[in-house]
Amino acid sequence: MKKLLLVILTVLPIACAPQQAQNFASLEDALANASGRPDADKSRDAGRKPVEVLNFLGIESGQTVIDMIAAAGYYTEVLSYAVGPTGRVYMQNSAASLTGERGERTAAAIESRLANGRLANVERLTRDPDDLGLPDNSVDTIIIALEFHELYRSDNPNAVAEFLAETRRVLKPGGVLGIIEHAGSAPFDPGPLHRAIESQVVGDVQAAGMFASASSSILRNPDDDRSAGVFAEGLRGATDRFVLRVIKTK
Repeated sequence: MKKLLLVILTVLPIACAPQQAQNFASLEDALANASGRPDADKSRDAGRKPVEVLNFLGIESGQTVIDMIAAAGYYTEVLSYAVGPTGRVYMQNSAASLTGERGERTAAAIESRLANGRLANVERLTRDPDDLGLPDNSVDTIIIALEFHELYRSDNPNAVAEFLAETRRVLKPGGVLGIIEHAGSAPFDPGPLHRAIESQVVGDVQAAGMFASASSSILRNPDDDRSAGVFAEGLRGATDRFVLRVIKTK
């Protein structure tokens, strides 16, 4: 099995922007000058390269997309501009993630972001990620950014399989799951470091009946040796990250 996964990863094409789905300059300009977009979001753009990531994933105007485990919604807002007024963005968070001191701060940030209908094509989806309540084959693209590792850390041993099964159910045939994640590697235990091992993610995706079609080097940082936690001093926002484009083939 390990040998098979190595072969899979070896043949994955490495590309930065296989599809020019968006007008690169116009989306970049919209994000930089968006009225009401938090300054903290704009400061993160250089490290997160959202326009390059969305182009790699093939996001297009008019699509229906989900920002999965969206938290305060950095990617929700990016997606809102990318799909435009004819598209729809679901901002998914579980009810449990919006309780307690930290959850209440997240909820307040969401309310601020969506106040006065500023992002009119965004709909909040307060449901668990394995029970989205959406119709089968109804979504073009799903993004999960820097949160897939939490599925491995879950007390539920089936969390990854259940998440991927629900993802596959709601995606249209040919739809894309984009996984953006802090890269981990042996011999370091990725769980406590809040990282995920790319080959393990690829194996789980393909076990769920989807195809990991490409891996991008857009967010790679060779200076991160993957031995430290992602919140370590000097590392936050500068981790080595992989971006996978996963396809629902049928």
